[in-house]
Amino acid sequence: MIWFWLGFFALVALLLFLDLGVLHRRAAEPSLRSAVGWTIGWICLGLSFSGVVYLIYEHAWLGARMAAAPAQGHAIGPPSGGGSDAAITYVSGYLLEQALSIDNIFVMSLLFRSFHVPARYQHRVLFWGILGAIGFRISMLGGGAFLAKHFTWVFYLFGAYLGWQGIKLLRGGDDDDGDHDKSLAIRGLRRFVRIVDGDHGGQFTVQIDGRRALTTVAVCLVVIELTDIVFALDSIPAVLAVSQDTFIIITSNIFAIMGLRSLYFVLAGAMAKFKYLKLALAVLLIVIGAKLLAHHYYMPSHALTLAVIATIIGIGVVASVLTGKPTPAT
Repeated sequence: MIWFWLGFFALVALLLFLDLGVLHRRAAEPSLRSAVGWTIGWICLGLSFSGVVYLIYEHAWLGARMAAAPAQGHAIGPPSGGGSDAAITYVSGYLLEQALSIDNIFVMSLLFRSFHVPARYQHRVLFWGILGAIGFRISMLGGGAFLAKHFTWVFYLFGAYLGWQGIKLLRGGDDDDGDHDKSLAIRGLRRFVRIVDGDHGGQFTVQIDGRRALTTVAVCLVVIELTDIVFALDSIPAVLAVSQDTFIIITSNIFAIMGLRSLYFVLAGAMAKFKYLKLALAVLLIVIGAKLLAHHYYMPSHALTLAVIATIIGIGVVASVLTGKPTPAT
């Protein structure tokens, strides 16, 4: 599989270079039309990669096979059926990460308002934030897959955690205070580095009186990176409920994350319109948590898992669109 890994990361590097180094070199606020176009493009690219996954596993190129289920009945998924199961599993992981990213977008919107980051610089902050997120996810997903393969009891821990998070979301206990995050981050960083107010042309560091200092834009980036680690604590156990195949879960996760920048500019200003989406995410977390807790007794097919994920997300989006006026943003 080493050649597939090298090819995938070369593709990711090329896409990121084209994104910031060529297509978005100038700091500018993306228009809604442009953001929608980029979002559709990233989604099409992410979903089309399932075709590559299908070919790799259907023909067992370079010996590629889906990760075997743990022995002695401790499996959270049915036996692999080759390329079809691999592609369905990839799409399930992709949709799951996209859905869980919605809450992340809401928090990022709060942080940008709290740190007073102009819209024209937000794409650059998100680019570096997502670049860091890719590194975190690779290491955390790899570690999670290792634990899942060697210590099946960890599924009970993951399942209980996801169920608890879903219940918290239902009760409205996940709200984040951007001003609190700003105050805490600045107080903590001021102990080690100098921080100056203002965006300073979107730069992360500036030279003042012969000393290097961080701008509030840089501090905002640090907080976004930290919040992504927190959100990964939800998404990583959730995607491990879909599959423990390292290549599938990492590729689906990264493609979903890479499209997060454009999706942010589509949804950030309209989050209040999707008032039932958080309810759908809460239900999704509870269902996946229940699946992990019951993995020893019931193993739903990959197709059923995909159908459940898509149905819950779809109901949340459709219900939000069809119901009256948007609720005021908090």
